[in-house]
Amino acid sequence: MAARAEDLAGRVPDGALVALPPDYSLPSMALVHALIRRNARGLRLLGVPVLGLSADLLIGASCVAEVHSSAVSLGEAGLAPRFSEAAEKGSLKVVDYTCPAVHTALQATEKGVPFMPLRGVLGSDLVAGHADWQVAQNPFSSAKDPILYVAAIVPDVALFHARWADEAGNVWVGRRRELATIAHAARNTYVTVEEMRKGDMLDDELLAPGVISSVYITALAQAPRGAAPLGVADLYAIDDAHLAMYAKKARTVDGFRQYLDEFVWQGRKSSLPA
Repeated sequence: MAARAEDLAGRVPDGALVALPPDYSLPSMALVHALIRRNARGLRLLGVPVLGLSADLLIGASCVAEVHSSAVSLGEAGLAPRFSEAAEKGSLKVVDYTCPAVHTALQATEKGVPFMPLRGVLGSDLVAGHADWQVAQNPFSSAKDPILYVAAIVPDVALFHARWADEAGNVWVGRRRELATIAHAARNTYVTVEEMRKGDMLDDELLAPGVISSVYITALAQAPRGAAPLGVADLYAIDDAHLAMYAKKARTVDGFRQYLDEFVWQGRKSSLPA
């Protein structure tokens, strides 16, 4: 096990396609903070299927070149301010998806096929904007029956948080099975965890259904409260007051810098451009 989140962040190359879960599905804020502190650049974020606070922080800290997602928001706290400003100014490339299209593309990689069919996007203007999507005739229908082929997506890196890891290197994510899809599809998967458990969770009939095998985990780091200010079920809840405070501060560049200084840099020297 890597000693710190910084060790994992150091393995994420600039320019990587990074798959991130939404705020309700165990993003690793510890890793996001570490990427900002290491001055990551040119990252391409893939929302699985949407992005939230983790993406807004990385965008505001100039770590991101592209966003591929169905949405970027802070949920009940409102718009993601740093994303919104970057998108409006054109300083960030934004590639629109739908939630089913993201999952379908990752499931194609998970299953080892170059594409998978999907119906729901047909008729929307999103199709024309994707060279990696094609409309074709259903080969099993004699009647006209168009279907969308969505190309597989292979993230360079998947980043998320988990409740437990064990001595065998497995991680437990409970009902958050979309994290397993991300891990299966990504070339490298880096996970921060709340706690370490002895033994092998795959030997436990109750825990095994919520476990991602160590085969799909590249490296781990223990980071208690590593999802905060977001939540981990049965441990700590999302800090709604914190999110509301962030949403207000991050409306301006100065306010965003103040937030980073207090909650990300925490007294360390910031390299965020003036």
